[in-house]
Amino acid sequence: MLETLIIIRTKNEDRWLKATLEKIFSQKYKKFKIAIVDNYSTDRTLEIAKRYKTEIFKIKKFLPGKAINIPIKKIRSNFVVCLSAHCIPTNDNWLSNLLKPLKNKKVAAVYGKQLPMFYSDSQNYRDLKIVFGNDKRIQKKDYFFHNANSAIRASLLRKYLFNEKVSNIEDRIWAKQILNLKKNFQIIYEPNAAVFHHHGLHQSNNKKRLEGVI
Repeated sequence: MLETLIIIRTKNEDRWLKATLEKIFSQKYKKFKIAIVDNYSTDRTLEIAKRYKTEIFKIKKFLPGKAINIPIKKIRSNFVVCLSAHCIPTNDNWLSNLLKPLKNKKVAAVYGKQLPMFYSDSQNYRDLKIVFGNDKRIQKKDYFFHNANSAIRASLLRKYLFNEKVSNIEDRIWAKQILNLKKNFQIIYEPNAAVFHHHGLHQSNNKKRLEGVI
């Protein structure tokens, strides 16, 4: 069976995708396959994706959870990594560091650190610096989880797919469900699995985004 499936959701990401894919393929850990789930991009996103060894899926009516579920239903693997197209790994150990905590069978999922870029605005810089600190966390009740840079045990995800109806925080909804199963699962925050991310959790306090989180 495939070791790791990396899922990248895209919509007009030609500014970032090449850098993200280059960094993935430079990882020391090599046992992966990449699935691009594209929301009918009108820029050069798919042109760039086709230059690399990727499998491309398309989704017309985009919902974040549904986009992740599409390749999960088609490709079996031991682990699933979700990575935003505009999240660029900071080094060549990113993937191995992200997957390492999953060696513990009680760990359901792992999410990594997100660092602002030098041109991120002050609101996004603040968001990322406050939320993604330097201390590793083991979460048993706190269901905060961010799948822009994350790894999940695939057997668990196939059984409990992401919510396909919500427009955001599908990651936290899923994590709450998993931690409420009474099976002593944990979610790990691993700061050594870091990516650069130009916007914060709430995308410069976009009103619609904030209301969705609430």
